[in-house]
Amino acid sequence: MNETHICVVGNVATQPVYRESAVGTSARFRLAVTARYWDRDKRAWTDGHTNFFTVWVNRQLAVNVAACVEVGQPVIVQGRLKVRTDVREGQQQRPSADIDAVAIGHDLSRGTAAFQRPTKSEAAPMATRPEPDWEVPRPTETPDGNPAERPASHVEVT
Repeated sequence: MNETHICVVGNVATQPVYRESAVGTSARFRLAVTARYWDRDKRAWTDGHTNFFTVWVNRQLAVNVAACVEVGQPVIVQGRLKVRTDVREGQQQRPSADIDAVAIGHDLSRGTAAFQRPTKSEAAPMATRPEPDWEVPRPTETPDGNPAERPASHVEVT
């Protein structure tokens, strides 16, 4: 409930790493977000500091990320921010910022993309049941202009 939700725009810095395990699929990649500003003295756009985030994705989003996200592509990532500090191999504490992504998309202000729904898995087809006829026919008029009686309709439930 009291989580920090963010939306960041940046470039994919590492190739997504995809994993399948007993608990489900996951993927991760690094995202570089560089601030740009107008430098009045130089009269040009200048790159500012670059922030790096590790983006974590799960389930179907992980499958889709592994299939279509590549290094260097501009993306928009929305998710929950998690900042933590790690001690690696006896070194001093290193802060890191992770994003548990709930949505990722290509930044269409910097290029084009062709959306394609994923194909359904080749699971055993389920037996299809015909849809019941829920429509009730309109009353028709008799030659004298009066509405005819509707036949009684019934719905068979199996």
